Amino acid sequence: MVGLVIANWKMHGSRAAATDFVDQWGSLPSVEGVEAVLCPPYPYLALIVGATTDLMLGAQNCAEPAEGAYTGEVSAKMLADMGCRYVIVGHSERRSFYGETDAQVATKAQRIVSAGMTAVVCIGEALADREAGAHEAVVSTQLQCSLQGVSAEGLVVAYEPVWAIGTGQTATPQQAEGMHAVIRTRLCEQYGEAGGGIPIIYGGSVKPGNAAELFCCNNIDGALVGGASLDAKSFWQIASASSVGRT
Repeated sequence: MVGLVIANWKMHGSRAAATDFVDQWGSLPSVEGVEAVLCPPYPYLALIVGATTDLMLGAQNCAEPAEGAYTGEVSAKMLADMGCRYVIVGHSERRSFYGETDAQVATKAQRIVSAGMTAVVCIGEALADREAGAHEAVVSTQLQCSLQGVSAEGLVVAYEPVWAIGTGQTATPQQAEGMHAVIRTRLCEQYGEAGGGIPIIYGGSVKPGNAAELFCCNNIDGALVGGASLDAKSFWQIASASSVGRT
């Protein structure tokens, strides 16, 4: 299984930043055995596509409907037409700030896969869930409901403990590996043998300094990277750590 590292720029960036990132990325050595994906804000997608063969293009979200009179929305088909290969759905910020439900996430994931792209479905527990010992049950339920009607082909699961996103806190390798193992079990229960091949990546304040330790875990197949992905060299270091961790 090829490692996967995804840069989620969230609502950061500019034309200059996107161009500079691609230029810097192109000057760095290629990373073997890892697929690197850049998910900038919508306006900058066109600056990335085709700029380098070593960097796949992704989006941070897509509309629930396939098309229609939905002012301000962007459909999965439009993203595929732009050259996107991956789309993130169900990020904790979408769930908490915009009230996205598991059912909406599942519908979006179906649209993405139908458009020929890979859906990166995010799941994760709040700090209160972990402190109450309910984290495994919460994540298992969220996973099952967010994947209703979604095929195993064209699917990536991103585990992002909400308490570790943008806080500087990171789940220990033991905590991350433990939850990834639970997710792997649930995927196999839901999809059978195919569930064993679905990549599970970790998101939650991943940085060059902690990436290698995380990638040494058996069930961690890559990372969804936030703030540390805004700098090309930093993101390259994380991708390189993934390559080394998987040898």
